Amino acid sequence: MTKSLDGKVAVLTGASRTIGKAVAVELVRLGAKVVIGDVLDAQGEETVRELNDAAGSKVAVYLHVDVTKYDANIALFRLAEKEFGGVDIAFLNAGIGSNANAMFLPLDDETDDRMLNVNTMGVIKGTKVAMLHMAKRGGGVIINTASMAGMVCLPSMSIYNASKHGVVGWTRSCGIYKDVCNVRVNAICPTWIQTELAEDLANKKNNDPCQIINESSPFATKEDVVKAFMTLVEDEERTGQTLMVLSNHVIEPAEPPTFGALKKNASQEVRQQYLQEAIVSYKKQLAEARERYGI
Repeated sequence: MTKSLDGKVAVLTGASRTIGKAVAVELVRLGAKVVIGDVLDAQGEETVRELNDAAGSKVAVYLHVDVTKYDANIALFRLAEKEFGGVDIAFLNAGIGSNANAMFLPLDDETDDRMLNVNTMGVIKGTKVAMLHMAKRGGGVIINTASMAGMVCLPSMSIYNASKHGVVGWTRSCGIYKDVCNVRVNAICPTWIQTELAEDLANKKNNDPCQIINESSPFATKEDVVKAFMTLVEDEERTGQTLMVLSNHVIEPAEPPTFGALKKNASQEVRQQYLQEAIVSYKKQLAEARERYGI
């Protein structure tokens, strides 16, 4: 049974519509307050109006946020503190999929940089800001949206694959912070999602080979994503992990080799010493970062 989130505050990026909006609706249903950041202002403001009207009180606020900019991320999390007192949950969901197969597109810096800046750097920057606010709060959970493309590679989605593999790698590297400041970082990797946009794309005939996979793969639903999200919120032992969201079920993918497996000559004692010293070092760096930004 899903537990109550009364008193909790969640920050969500890319939550004006589809899976981000579905997660926001569920969080509010369970008692949380939500702060939504997006670039789709009309849809974001409408989502907030719907949430507030349904609740009969102020449970949601909206801010225009470009996740590629630190200033925008900082403003979003500060708004959560100002409006609702802090941040307990972050859903870093903003992403784009246009020009996913970039290999033979024009050699244009802006086009290629945008995919990585939004999908990967947006998550990295959001995590860094969220970590400071959650450390102040005494802990929290950050959930990043990767993709099945962060686990498997479709050749016709080359740069999108790279951007989502980056999210998975970043998430795995953040597993240690549960022992540093009680902040857990996990990710969801959805397959094709049943949304109006996805259905529209599936009905369009084009020359993209990826269409073959799209047409033959069963879609997951927004409800499937919400279920995976809530699993990562509620299971306090999960950190640095990913869940793959498929049609009607959620699976835990096989873990890649660990540091210990690669360093065959390193004893368990050496690995533990490394982790212990890393935790001490990161606690010091965290304190310095919080002082630097006044958080």
